[in-house]
Amino acid sequence: MFKRQRNLQGWLFVSPWLVGFFVFTLYPILASLYYSFCDYRVLTPPKWVGLANYAALLTDRDYFLPSLWNTLFMLIELPLALVIGLTMALLLNHKIPGIGIFRTIYYLPSIMPVVAVAVLWLWVLNPQYGLLNAVLTPLLAPFGLQPPGWLADPKWSKPAFIMMDLWAVGGSVVIYLASLQNVPAHLYEAAEIDGAGSWHKTIHVTLPMISPVIFYNLIMGVIWTFQYFTQTFIMTQGGPQNSTLFYALYLFYNAFRDFRMGRACAMAWILFILTLIATLIVFRTSARWVYYEGERN
Repeated sequence: MFKRQRNLQGWLFVSPWLVGFFVFTLYPILASLYYSFCDYRVLTPPKWVGLANYAALLTDRDYFLPSLWNTLFMLIELPLALVIGLTMALLLNHKIPGIGIFRTIYYLPSIMPVVAVAVLWLWVLNPQYGLLNAVLTPLLAPFGLQPPGWLADPKWSKPAFIMMDLWAVGGSVVIYLASLQNVPAHLYEAAEIDGAGSWHKTIHVTLPMISPVIFYNLIMGVIWTFQYFTQTFIMTQGGPQNSTLFYALYLFYNAFRDFRMGRACAMAWILFILTLIATLIVFRTSARWVYYEGERN
């Protein structure tokens, strides 16, 4: 009797979480999977159409395939953010007077609201009176060159977003910096005894010891890239000429502008599969370059 009462009390304590999980997590997941096989317009009952939504998306050369390509293009940002963030962290890891001020300056952009950052960069990247082109124009004029049109030019719109995102790389810098400060000092001392210089200590000591943090930032960067949405929704709405129509933005348009909720659910599951494949590839390759302290070969 006492054991049954204890079990009942346990279930009562976890019931809020269980209810929340089943109602707000598991049910929406299963419902979206069902709706992805339906012609569902929100205001009308869903109609089963099988794989029609997936077939329509995979043959859509006007919007879906360009949105997928635009999103994959943004993966270029990952190695750039990795190198820049790690380089900045290595520089900020030195103990010199005033280093805390520099760390704060580099970190500030990453804590600004995304909407505020987007509005700020709309002005910076404006091709006519923006700050960036105001600086580039006198520098390029002697060579007979004109600065890019940035967000107004389909060729430069995605690089403009990459540049804007790299400006806020300070969030990853803080993570790298914390990991750098946890590298055991005796490893550097042993390397110095063996005659290793700064470059060799970085390659053979620092990078292996912080490789789990690099791996974490890489995984989070992949997931974040596939879900790229807020900046383009505020700044370009997918233009010009759909050059910034990223996957998540097109999914949003299907669901809440065109009310094609079934097709939006199909896009969500394709996005899940693509993200899963990308992260699995990173996980499978991590055994070659990620070192966990205490493991043995």
